[in-house]
Amino acid sequence: MRFELQHVEVMPQKLQPGILYVSLEFETAHHLCACGCGQKVRTPLSAAEWQVEETPQGVTLRPSIGSWQLPCRSHYLIHKGQVVWAEQWSDSQIAAGRTRDQQKLQTYLDSRRHKRPSWWNRFLHWLGIRAP
Repeated sequence: MRFELQHVEVMPQKLQPGILYVSLEFETAHHLCACGCGQKVRTPLSAAEWQVEETPQGVTLRPSIGSWQLPCRSHYLIHKGQVVWAEQWSDSQIAAGRTRDQQKLQTYLDSRRHKRPSWWNRFLHWLGIRAP
């Protein structure tokens, strides 16, 4: 199976097979599972979650997609438009991966929180007043 990239503002109600729908505004990508089961797969886009890369050879979505909550339990990558099947994971591998992903996301969110000025400093800046 091959995936093509389609930029959208909002996700369509009905997804088509072989299309990776990407909304940069809402930082999310959706597609139908590559196994053909017809289930929708949602991947949030951020530096700590999934990233989309558009190249002349095709779209890449990384890291891998593990549809562990779906009956098919598919595990694959979308690399340059092609589906590359990955090994199945055991329940303990899935649990460890989820823990690692949650820690990575929390670290990312914490780093963003510390870089952003407080609402008070943003308000003072908006008023044109320098914060103490």
